[in-house]
Amino acid sequence: MGLGISRLLTANNFRVITNASDRSQATQSRAKNNSIHLVASDVDLCNESDYVFSIVPPRDAFATALRITTATSKAAFRRRPNPLCFIDLNAISPNSSRSIGDLIAQSKADIRFIDGGIIGAPPSQKDDGAWARPSIPVSGPYDLKDAQPEGERLAQVLNIKHINSTIGSATGLKMCFASLSKGFTALAIQSFTTAHNLGVVDELKAHMEEFNPAALKTAEKSLVSMCPKAYRWVNEMNQIAETFEDAGFESKESPFRAIAEIYDFVANGTELGNEVVGDRKRGKTADDVAKVVSEGVIERKVKTD
Repeated sequence: MGLGISRLLTANNFRVITNASDRSQATQSRAKNNSIHLVASDVDLCNESDYVFSIVPPRDAFATALRITTATSKAAFRRRPNPLCFIDLNAISPNSSRSIGDLIAQSKADIRFIDGGIIGAPPSQKDDGAWARPSIPVSGPYDLKDAQPEGERLAQVLNIKHINSTIGSATGLKMCFASLSKGFTALAIQSFTTAHNLGVVDELKAHMEEFNPAALKTAEKSLVSMCPKAYRWVNEMNQIAETFEDAGFESKESPFRAIAEIYDFVANGTELGNEVVGDRKRGKTADDVAKVVSEGVIERKVKTD
């Protein structure tokens, strides 16, 4: 997602930078190959940026915000004509977003915090040159369109919509949407794997094609795309559970703690956990996803027995 957004920004003449000094050489090379400029430290990042986008695994959201507040507290952080804008676009609960907002508010530096989430696939360029973009709802007291420099153009390019002035609204919207999409994928994992074990995958797909073809299409696509992302979704499911519990549901009423365990098993108990985007070997079809997960279930049972 971060790479897709950086490509979209670069295509619209924004300069994109990152501090990848603690990342692998492969990550640094990928950044350079996509016109992302590398800086040596978080302080350099904050000095050279007008806007900092946080797009990381949910478990790293708070730590990333802490890196920025730490960097802006250093003597080497320069005074600036416009406030630094920190835009959190991670899949986290409203409570987690508020915690980040409190951290930013306690910073001695002049930083504007915007709560947000990303709904949809990463930006991609079509054959005709136009860009397909996800929706990025944001919320909080600061509207990106009012930021300088070029906040309004940045919001337009990224398809950012300010929905209200409450921190947590945008992340909550993201959680509600993700619960339906990734919750369905978790059900598909168990359904297709069980059908594989029963020897009725073809029959399951035939009946879905007859009675609910849209669900079949969604299931097959989501099962394949899920594999390299399962490890990221573990904490996201717990964040969804926290969101629902904050809304009044009791923990025993939320299935998303259990769904987190499903994605944890895919990531750490099957070969699918080794998959990476752009270099897929297993799980390239829904049938193979079911087969690999089934193998993991059998191996786990043998270990338990």
